[in-house]
Amino acid sequence: MANHRENLLQLSYIRSVTLFGQCLAVIFAIYGLHADLNVWKISSTLGTLAFLNLITYARLFSPWPVTEPEFFTQLIAEMSLYGALLFHMGGATNPFIFLLLVPLIIASATLSKRYVWLIAVMIVAIYSSLLFYYEPILKLSNSHQHRIMELFDIHIVGMWINFLLTVLVITYFIVRMRQSMQQQQDKLEQEREKHIHDQQLLSLATMAAGTAHELGTPLSTMQVLLKELEHEHQHTPDLLEDLQLLYQQTEVCATRLKQMTQSVKEEHSTTQWLPATELIEATLEQLMVQRPDVSQTYTVMGLGEPPYLSCTTSLKQSLLNLINNAADANPKDLQIELDWDQQQTYFRIHDWGPGISLEQSDNLGKPFITTKGKGLGIGLFLTATTLARYDGDVRLYNHPEGGTLTEVTLPIRQKND
Repeated sequence: MANHRENLLQLSYIRSVTLFGQCLAVIFAIYGLHADLNVWKISSTLGTLAFLNLITYARLFSPWPVTEPEFFTQLIAEMSLYGALLFHMGGATNPFIFLLLVPLIIASATLSKRYVWLIAVMIVAIYSSLLFYYEPILKLSNSHQHRIMELFDIHIVGMWINFLLTVLVITYFIVRMRQSMQQQQDKLEQEREKHIHDQQLLSLATMAAGTAHELGTPLSTMQVLLKELEHEHQHTPDLLEDLQLLYQQTEVCATRLKQMTQSVKEEHSTTQWLPATELIEATLEQLMVQRPDVSQTYTVMGLGEPPYLSCTTSLKQSLLNLINNAADANPKDLQIELDWDQQQTYFRIHDWGPGISLEQSDNLGKPFITTKGKGLGIGLFLTATTLARYDGDVRLYNHPEGGTLTEVTLPIRQKND
């Protein structure tokens, strides 16, 4: 679909340039060639064109969309006023007669076939009528004869200037129109990628919901059987200890499934705002409970009061996923930094693992792509998706000193945003 609002804006720019050029041409014809022109009629035509341009500017500030028939009407009005102006300035003998081609070329690039043919027929009719009906610029008389060669030279120069201006105007408009079309194409491509991304996310969410529902039954069965085995092996301390450990693990899994369901419900109803430092500290505390083998150094680099972030379960889980990924590469001596400026909050994780290859860096963030020998390859995909909901971003780099640098960027917002 053509962006007729942008096309109409460019047409108003061209109209302004044409007005300026025609005013200069009229001044030159009157004072340079001493032409006998009807100044009032020419001025009224130029004034009408200027008034049309002002109305067009005012219309572009309105919220209503610019339709194809409206843009066609604008071109018809433009072409008619050009014809009226040329009628008072020599008709087809005026070197600026080719100005009539500008609306046709614009229509050919922006409008459908039927509108282009209508404009083409009207331009031919206007040009043909100007061959016979016009007011001459210079009226020859017996007492005042102009030299034929001098008039011919002036006409040739005028044709050259007209050709140059037409080329400049048409080139400018076509380039801007092509840029507009390219922007629309890029937007459509982004929408297509977003649609594919949403479909992948929906598929993952559906599988996760189904898996969580199906895991409830086997976990309950395992807990019942483990309780029975504990009762039967009361007098076997070593086996009893293992059974109790297994029962605790199944209890953790069942609790985690319940928490996941509950957190999703709560996230849609409540939003808690916390300083970025508290959010990171809470995430690191959760990491230490889950993975006590990880050693890390946490540094706050930002100056002044820390910005507030929307503290949701999904955001904390996303940050935790990134730290876990870094710990999987190398759990020793993770370097974690928190920084911020006036617009952004930065969260960086530097691990001392093997780094990432060029092929892996091109595919990171896509579903089912993993840099580890194990895993499903959906952690980073879900993390990137969650951060995108907060207008954030995550990027992974090979650190110059070795290992991988993971950087999360989140915009700073007010609490009521």
